[in-house]
Amino acid sequence: MELDWLLAPPLPESMPRQRVLYHRLREAILSGRLAPGTPLPASRRLAVSLKIARNTVLFAYEQLIAEGCLVADRQGTRVAQFVAQPIAPSSNRDMPTALLRLSNRAAAAMQPEPAREAAARPFAPGTPDYGAFPFRSWRACLERAWRDAGWRQLGYAGHGGDSALREALAGHLTTARGLSVDAGQIVITSGTQAALDLCARLLCDHGDTVWAENPGYLAARVAFSLAGLRVHDVPVDGEGLAPSEDDWNRHPPRLIMITPSHQYPTGRVMSLPRRLALIERARQSSAWIIEDDYDSEFRRTGPAPPALFGLLPDSPVVYVGTFSKTLYPGLRLGYLVLPHAIAADFARATTQAMRFGQGIEQRALADFIQRGHYTTHLRRMRARYAARQVALRAALKDAFGPSVELSGGEAGLHLVMWLPESIGDTEVAKCAAEMGLGVRALGSYTRAPMTCNGLVLGYGNLAEGMLAEAVRRLAVAVRSPASHRREV
Repeated sequence: MELDWLLAPPLPESMPRQRVLYHRLREAILSGRLAPGTPLPASRRLAVSLKIARNTVLFAYEQLIAEGCLVADRQGTRVAQFVAQPIAPSSNRDMPTALLRLSNRAAAAMQPEPAREAAARPFAPGTPDYGAFPFRSWRACLERAWRDAGWRQLGYAGHGGDSALREALAGHLTTARGLSVDAGQIVITSGTQAALDLCARLLCDHGDTVWAENPGYLAARVAFSLAGLRVHDVPVDGEGLAPSEDDWNRHPPRLIMITPSHQYPTGRVMSLPRRLALIERARQSSAWIIEDDYDSEFRRTGPAPPALFGLLPDSPVVYVGTFSKTLYPGLRLGYLVLPHAIAADFARATTQAMRFGQGIEQRALADFIQRGHYTTHLRRMRARYAARQVALRAALKDAFGPSVELSGGEAGLHLVMWLPESIGDTEVAKCAAEMGLGVRALGSYTRAPMTCNGLVLGYGNLAEGMLAEAVRRLAVAVRSPASHRREV
């Protein structure tokens, strides 16, 4: 049998010949071009015919034999008999339409959101100053973690995560946030998003209602929707989440997601009376509160307000933290702090629901915290970000006038610049993007019927040398004719 066509040009440049031969033989068998029972040449003869090494033919034959497409015995190598009917090469056009779409829940993850770029643009929210990262100290911790690594660090993480990291975190949270917690209450996660996904799946049932802040954290809505929860938007006012009696009566929650220390994106701080009232009402409604302690580490004026977790005895609160802003997002480590009543069961369920790794990074982070590097880094960055905010405020007032309305400066890495109704924040954000800025429209975080009109301006990565030019381009975007709405 002549099989010279198996390696006829054109040949893929990036694919070895043994892979080409394998794929073309497999396609010929599945399409029926080589019928069941068809004998194939001996490997040595086919190699001579195709002018290739015999090992190349042996690779293709052995792979297809392992897959059941070929049979080899004393009678030689031939196409397997069970490949009885020709199978046409598949294409998306031939597949049923139902197989070509994602689930209804997946639509939540397809909502428009500003693209995340490899190189963060000026004013991109939530982007820390990578250049100020303590590389030398972190590298030393990683090297020690690798030197002392055992099977526990190289395998999947155990219940709750690395024990050394959980101990270090318990000490840090007790000192820095005043939380009286122990290591057994902490579960290590792969960041905030993974923590929210776990809460949605382990604290709720399919179809339960979760409250989300409006405006609020878009990725949280995605996590809850993908878990099959019904998201109900609750407005945020000057004191934080502001549910009405109608919200409690018509949309009773199983889960309440809040960012009380520095509401994202408005930057508003939840008042103490509002915190106490929310805890009591959640108890009455058998609801869990997820407290994302967003940006509490970078407080500007005085100590951070007390966390809801531990504010009252036996509070139905789960505390969420992450190292994405304090260290770097690519570390992909965060944590949950749970009430004693559910901590052990939650940790066991987490191990079954997800397989966590990063044992080396977890051990290195524990070392980093225990040696005081983390506290030192936070102190330095707190001062650096405070100085940047002062400089940004001054530059914005020079560019837009002293009456420019700014908010959200008590903590965190961003400010909100409110815009008059005559200027559309979405249009400004589009113009700014064309000029290389990472501005976000406040309206993109908001769900109807509530409306907000402003710009979210991140300054974590805004070095002094780029501040003046970034503000100049922002002023051009705001004053662009395309940014001005037609008056109603």
